[in-house]
Amino acid sequence: RCGTPLSSHEVSLGYEEVADPSVFVRFAVKEQPGVYFLVWTTTPWTLPGNVALAVNHRETYVLVEGPSEDGQGTERLILARALMQKALKHPENYTVVQEMKGEELLGQHYEPLYRFMPVDRDYAYVIHGDFVSMEDGSGIVHIAPAFGADDMEVGRAYNLPVLQTVQPNGAFIPEVEPWAGVWVKDADPLIRKELKSRGLLYKAEQYVHNYPFCWRCKTPLLYYARTTWYIETTRYRDTMIATNQQVNWVPSHIRDGRFGNWLEELRDWALGRERYWGTPLPVWVCDNCDHKHCVGSVAELSELSGQDQSGLDLHRPYVDEVTFPCAKCGGTMHRVPELIDVWFDSGSMPVAQWGYPFQNQQLFEEQFPADYICEAIDQTRGWFYSLHAISAMLFESVCFKNVICLGHILDDEGRKMSKSLGNIVEPWSVLDKYGADAFRWYMYTAGPPGEPRRFSVEVVAEKVRNFYLTLWNVYSFFVTYANVDGFDPRMAQIPVAQRDPLDRWILSELHTLVQEITKAYESYDVPGATRPIEGFVDSLSNWYLRRSRRRFWKSESDTDKLAAYQTLYECLVTIAKLLAPSMPFLSEAIYRNLVVGSVSDVPESVHLAMWPKADEAMIDPKVMDDMRLAQRLVRLGLAARNVPKPPLKVRQPLAEAIVVVRSNAERNVVNALADVIAEELNVKSVRLADSGSDMVTYSLNPLPQVLGRALKGEFPKVQKALREGSPEDVTRWARTLLAGENINVTVDGKTYEITPEQCEVHQSGAEGFVLAEEYGYLVALSTELTEALVQEGLAREFVRRVQTLRKEADFDISDRILVTYQATDNVRNAVTAFDDYIRRETLADTLVEGKPGNGVYSGEFSFDEETVTIGIRRV
Repeated sequence: RCGTPLSSHEVSLGYEEVADPSVFVRFAVKEQPGVYFLVWTTTPWTLPGNVALAVNHRETYVLVEGPSEDGQGTERLILARALMQKALKHPENYTVVQEMKGEELLGQHYEPLYRFMPVDRDYAYVIHGDFVSMEDGSGIVHIAPAFGADDMEVGRAYNLPVLQTVQPNGAFIPEVEPWAGVWVKDADPLIRKELKSRGLLYKAEQYVHNYPFCWRCKTPLLYYARTTWYIETTRYRDTMIATNQQVNWVPSHIRDGRFGNWLEELRDWALGRERYWGTPLPVWVCDNCDHKHCVGSVAELSELSGQDQSGLDLHRPYVDEVTFPCAKCGGTMHRVPELIDVWFDSGSMPVAQWGYPFQNQQLFEEQFPADYICEAIDQTRGWFYSLHAISAMLFESVCFKNVICLGHILDDEGRKMSKSLGNIVEPWSVLDKYGADAFRWYMYTAGPPGEPRRFSVEVVAEKVRNFYLTLWNVYSFFVTYANVDGFDPRMAQIPVAQRDPLDRWILSELHTLVQEITKAYESYDVPGATRPIEGFVDSLSNWYLRRSRRRFWKSESDTDKLAAYQTLYECLVTIAKLLAPSMPFLSEAIYRNLVVGSVSDVPESVHLAMWPKADEAMIDPKVMDDMRLAQRLVRLGLAARNVPKPPLKVRQPLAEAIVVVRSNAERNVVNALADVIAEELNVKSVRLADSGSDMVTYSLNPLPQVLGRALKGEFPKVQKALREGSPEDVTRWARTLLAGENINVTVDGKTYEITPEQCEVHQSGAEGFVLAEEYGYLVALSTELTEALVQEGLAREFVRRVQTLRKEADFDISDRILVTYQATDNVRNAVTAFDDYIRRETLADTLVEGKPGNGVYSGEFSFDEETVTIGIRRV
């Protein structure tokens, strides 16, 4: 449709999967009646331009005999032995008459299918082609040099004629009389029908393959031999390969893979384009002696033409009007009609933006090569390539030092987004609902940038729920209480050594995070520069802040409370700076509210602030390891609460947690952090045990779909051994698998190695316990509930409902309240028993039993088969 040549890298930009006609055609062997070469092609329209057949001289070919088309006789076909089953219609009906190597077929002539154009040399014979494969077709390829790069190359090697049967607009020339003026793709079925009428069509199918489409107009491309202007990029292949090794590619495999392979197979750059709009090719040709001259500047053009061209619009039609005398013969030099490939324009950006080399030499040298470039992965055939090629040819230098290639965005089912499938997600719908920061954050954290990623609105919503809102809630908590207490970040800092262990832990994690994020950005690791922040914010919210809430709530303003404010303030300001490149709006909002106006002599924007520096003195690996062990044990304990059906609610206190760890050093950590673990698990005590053998029974379930597939017929006996092994063996195997390691099981003298993925481990707690276990760690919880434990659990449920009412009534966090309640006996007894605890947690001055009256905010609740009506009002 565009009617212009394209370069090889442009061709690679537009491949699509299509179904094309696949035809097997009989080519009659000369002087051997009834014998045919069986030839395969997916472009029937190229058959009028056929001049040779290619075989692979190293492969084995056969002459087979089978029924003729009409079924009345027999015919003989020559094809590759390896492709008999694929190529022949009914292979069982054919007999191999003769076997030969491809080289024995070389030089044999055949009858041309068509004789539309005169030929001035020998043609229509068998030649060798390295590109002939045994993957598809018949092992014999038809050669039309006018319509394929391989065909042209081998045609030149054998001095074959080039039969150009197609016009530049893709329609057949007048000489091809049956289909003159017909667009070649429309002619495919007509040619197929004509071949069938002559008994030369053996069979026709549909062939699904990748075919190039124009990246501009989206219509199929035609491989077409024509004269055009080229840059001899192959001369610079070694330079391009060498400079490519200096580039930091992300993902790294692209350097020697997709991009490196492209450079290894480099073709000369077809530069000329037959269009009107664009950059004119600055080549003038003499109308008398055909002398050619490439003009290098406006100044040179002015000198050659004898006129000042400094004001000339260097585009058509104006530049075409400039002529000058030929230096060779005195004839007139006219500009050639072609334009320059637009990818040459884009690849010239580093020099063109500065007008280099005519001006701004210093500016160019200061900014070249670029530190960083980022685009979609298809630009390895587009902009990345044109930039790299031009810089290598001009300067023998890289154009960019670091490049991030982005994979394509797919829909939530893994399909490419397209209007025809109706699966396109409009970006504005996501931006309007969730904001640019959430959208951007998903893109950064979803996976390695070079890999395709599935996208839906829901995945952005999940990021908002799990990260964005978590961080915002921590920030809101801080702002709320800091305003109540009048916190001033300019107050003298409490030395870190004098702060609570929880402060020292989170600051150690914070400065470790700064190190990690900084290193990731410096190495262009986008997920590595974003994902760890999610983990830190989770720990900040669900561990540090939750465990520090009472420090903020307490009415007295002491050193411990100030230390908590200073610690959380440092975390939030540092996170805002770390988030600035990836969530610019959220980070700016947090920074401006916490820093600008509160601290003097600071940049007015987070994007003008200095990048945070990690203070190694603040990093204590032991403190972090100890707290991570406590968190692991708490996570296991919470998992154990979910074992029964229904689960044991965390608000229900339990008597004891029994803990098994892997070393004496870890036992010491558990002893030191026993209060933390007990409070998080809501148990009265934490007890260490040497092993969990007296509290747990194991059973093994080998997975038929995994282990069965691996062992096949031997699976039943191995399955029986795993299920019915001795208690000691099953326990040993189970604990090894739970530690993430493989086990060896011997059955009938043969040893089988089994992975954790191939065998499920089921655990049953001893009477009165529930448990969870992983990697050698075990937490067992006592499930026996005394009356006091049940009452405390009811009191905690009561507190939760009061807090719900406070929030619904929009009370201020510092408001003191009066609570009136009416409840079932068990709840009433619990409220009485835990009066002090409830009043402290809810900021209630008094708890009054009775029906809530007028002027109070009230609600009715049910839990644990109990009911309660609660009313609250400000004091």
